[in-house]
Amino acid sequence: MAEMDRELSDLPPALRWQEWMRRVEAVLFAASGPVAREDLARVVGDAVSVELILGDLEAAYEERAFTVAKVGEGWMLRTRPGYAEAVRAAAHVADRALDLKEFDVAVLAAIAYHQPITREELAEIFGKEIGREVIGRLHDRGLIGTGPRAPKRGAPYTFVTTEGFLAAFGLGSLRDLPEWEALADAGIVGQG
Repeated sequence: MAEMDRELSDLPPALRWQEWMRRVEAVLFAASGPVAREDLARVVGDAVSVELILGDLEAAYEERAFTVAKVGEGWMLRTRPGYAEAVRAAAHVADRALDLKEFDVAVLAAIAYHQPITREELAEIFGKEIGREVIGRLHDRGLIGTGPRAPKRGAPYTFVTTEGFLAAFGLGSLRDLPEWEALADAGIVGQG
């Protein structure tokens, strides 16, 4: 297989930029999750700013049903929220729903806000033991992973959220989480 011409020096500058944009767009379209900057840089020239290309793509999509979204350490194409109902109606996305129980969502929120957190610390928050099945469901859906071992006796595992969590909830980073107090005021989480 021939190596891809990343520099495209045989093209005029405007066409070169357009081709780089198309390549980045193709990668984002084909990816099942966020694509890191380093991965996008593999399809454009060495002196090209991936961030500028992403900015131009975002501007090009301004009037479209989707946009380029920063998710964790990468980027992905996302449908604009205004089209969610249409997508659900026609694309059978219910098959891909997270299908979480109410308690699972509460545990996921506790992990997101208190990470890294141990199972014991989760039990303290909820006043009851957190079963392996809850952690298993969240892990199987790619929403949580194991974090560093806790610096306490027995060095228990901790749990942290993943890029899958950010993507599933449309967050660019954990800084985009709603304020805990606002969630408590709305009755979504406890006051803890």
